[in-house]
Amino acid sequence: MSKPFVFKQFKILQDRCAMKIGTDGVLLGAWTSIDHHPATIMDIGAGTGIIALMLAQRSEAETIDAIEINEAAYEQCVNNFEASLWGDRLFCYHAGLDEFVDEIEDKYDIIVSNPPFYSERVSSGSESRDMARQSASLPFGELLDGVSKLLSDTGSFSTIIPHKNEKEFLDIAANCKLFPTRITHVQGTPESEVKRSLLELQFKKSQPLMEKLTIEVERHRYTEDYIALTKDFYLKM
Repeated sequence: MSKPFVFKQFKILQDRCAMKIGTDGVLLGAWTSIDHHPATIMDIGAGTGIIALMLAQRSEAETIDAIEINEAAYEQCVNNFEASLWGDRLFCYHAGLDEFVDEIEDKYDIIVSNPPFYSERVSSGSESRDMARQSASLPFGELLDGVSKLLSDTGSFSTIIPHKNEKEFLDIAANCKLFPTRITHVQGTPESEVKRSLLELQFKKSQPLMEKLTIEVERHRYTEDYIALTKDFYLKM
């Protein structure tokens, strides 16, 4: 067994998960708004369970459900949930989004997803890693259609995607009656191009709050904004 990834209030084992902990997941878990005090949260494609665990730490939500289609990742996610302080509020289903939508009538106040987004078919030599990375395993249209069926009328959906896909994603979202309320563009350094878009969507049209987040001033020197966002989780922040 490999060493766990240690955060301030929980640990993550990830040796059985195709997609390891990365900046995207931590960003999404820290950035997602819990201002309207959600009672129910859903994480689509949970992987290690990192985002659900971060939201368990941040919120008082009584129910935090997750779904994960890959069996090894699902089992590891369950173990990570059970080993945490919030195991009684966290539950992972071994299911794909389409079958979950068909079987569940519940609606969620917050839905989060760090979706696969490599549209190019490239092989890393690991089938499970390729599936976790490639959008063919969960296309944006399928994700947004599922979200529109699971989200409560006043709920919000938060996700992180490549910046180059932002317009396409928001066009598909609009067809599902989901509209952006908050958009944060993420760049690595002040000089680098925007690589990621953090998006919050709801069933209401509004003028979205536009922000920019820069992660580092220079190599291994983090910006004050990034430290403020992640300091409750990373040991060294």
